[in-house]
Amino acid sequence: MRCTNVLGTRYSFKNNQNIPTNRPLIIVTNHQSMYDIPPLIWYMRKYHPKFVSKIELGKGIPSVSYNLRHGGSALIDRKDPKQSITELQKLAKYIETNNRSAVIFPEGTRSRNGVPKPFRTTGLKVMMKNSPSALIVPISINNSWKLLRYGKFPMGLGASVSFEVHPPIENKGNVGDLIAQIEKQIVSGIKTEQ
Repeated sequence: MRCTNVLGTRYSFKNNQNIPTNRPLIIVTNHQSMYDIPPLIWYMRKYHPKFVSKIELGKGIPSVSYNLRHGGSALIDRKDPKQSITELQKLAKYIETNNRSAVIFPEGTRSRNGVPKPFRTTGLKVMMKNSPSALIVPISINNSWKLLRYGKFPMGLGASVSFEVHPPIENKGNVGDLIAQIEKQIVSGIKTEQ
């Protein structure tokens, strides 16, 4: 994060919620770029976030790949639904047992222009089912896509990246209705101006 400050990037993380540390969390957020992840790790650090990540990121990125493989995150193969579900179940059971948090990006891939994509709900449903006591924490991310608007080089200058933590939702009731509520809350906090 500090390296991107050189490019004029500013970060704001608004969290007015009283989120407990003594129960599991499923952090659900939109996904705009790989620069969504360091602020989530830093600002949510007391909840020990683990990530749902595509299996390709488990190799080739110094320290990041090692941490994904050995730090408790779920590496899913998007071409193998059975493997993905097994990994998500393991992660959900881990956070349930250890009162940790898991971060999931239900869009499935990054939005390259800030406009949110429809949620793919299977992964979130698996997480909710296998961690029934988890509190669901929706977060809206804005403008991190601007860091990569031209690809990896040159990086975008002067982006004002913001995160807004919405009121947590209990993992109770109709799963379809809960996911629709979560998606609506996240989308309501996304500003899509170019």
